Amino acid sequence: MDLELWHLARDIAADPEAAGQFRSARVSELADAYERGELRAQRAVAGFLSRYGHRGVAEIDLGMPRWSDEPAHILGVLANYLRLDNEDLAPDAMFARGAQEAERAVRTIVAMAAAKGRLRGRLAAFALRRTRMFAGLRELPKYYAVEVLAAVRRSMRVVGEELVAKDVLDSADDVYFLDLRETRQALTGGSLRELVAGRRAAYEQEVRRRHVPRMLLSDGTEPEALAVRAETGEGALTGTPASAGTVTGTARVVLDPIGAHLEPGEILVAPSTDPGWTPLFLTAGGLVMEMGGSMSHGAVVAREYGIPAVVGVADATHAIVTGATITVDGSGGIVSIAG
Repeated sequence: MDLELWHLARDIAADPEAAGQFRSARVSELADAYERGELRAQRAVAGFLSRYGHRGVAEIDLGMPRWSDEPAHILGVLANYLRLDNEDLAPDAMFARGAQEAERAVRTIVAMAAAKGRLRGRLAAFALRRTRMFAGLRELPKYYAVEVLAAVRRSMRVVGEELVAKDVLDSADDVYFLDLRETRQALTGGSLRELVAGRRAAYEQEVRRRHVPRMLLSDGTEPEALAVRAETGEGALTGTPASAGTVTGTARVVLDPIGAHLEPGEILVAPSTDPGWTPLFLTAGGLVMEMGGSMSHGAVVAREYGIPAVVGVADATHAIVTGATITVDGSGGIVSIAG
């Protein structure tokens, strides 16, 4: 999916009119043009969304919009890709380097195993190559599950439209704040506006929450925050090493990937990530994440793309501001903020 999105960006770049529209317009303007059917790359973008439009940010949540519902995220990513002028940082080049490094690692391990016996070497070669061949299959169950959830979401929206027609709800999207029992009852009549308004207000409050402590003591103390303050010096934050390497660059704090602007080489600072964030990694120079461990989504993707990453950095999106120069030590788990 990521490489197909990159190839789509390259096709757009080859069309001067389409590239000009993406480079000059704001993401909201691109989204409006797409909705009107006036995007220069309308057919190409529609083709991508027809195949991958069921994906989205927090896609396990039925209430969250898919890319096909709100294409602004994908359009923003494409606009970011068109700003990438360093061929060495191009996603296809990065994937090719990763494949070459993996092959070198396989040959090294096989040689070490063969030194202890020819049969052991052959078994190591067989196991490693099969692992590389089939490892991607672990993502298929999630992919198909998300497809099913997207279909359920579309069905729920049809019900929401019916409830709007019955004057039970103000918006079809309000149906996502009801459970199935309430939805069935609503089809028989009666207003649910007050119930939905209360739940929407609570949801919007939680969306604005910047930090969720992983542990709290009975007196409200957050042990992790105390440990961070004790262990770090001035202008430094600590977390979990997630992807080796060190990079210094400009920070970009992103709380919502939809429409996010990330210049090539900027260091992505986020509360957490899921597959809906993945396209941003292709132009990021590094990653700092407030939540997660070494096997979290952001950590795994950062290693796949070869960018330094530190995760589990408490209060990162508050302590780091967009435009600040920071150094990410993905081996030591240290994020240094320039004074």
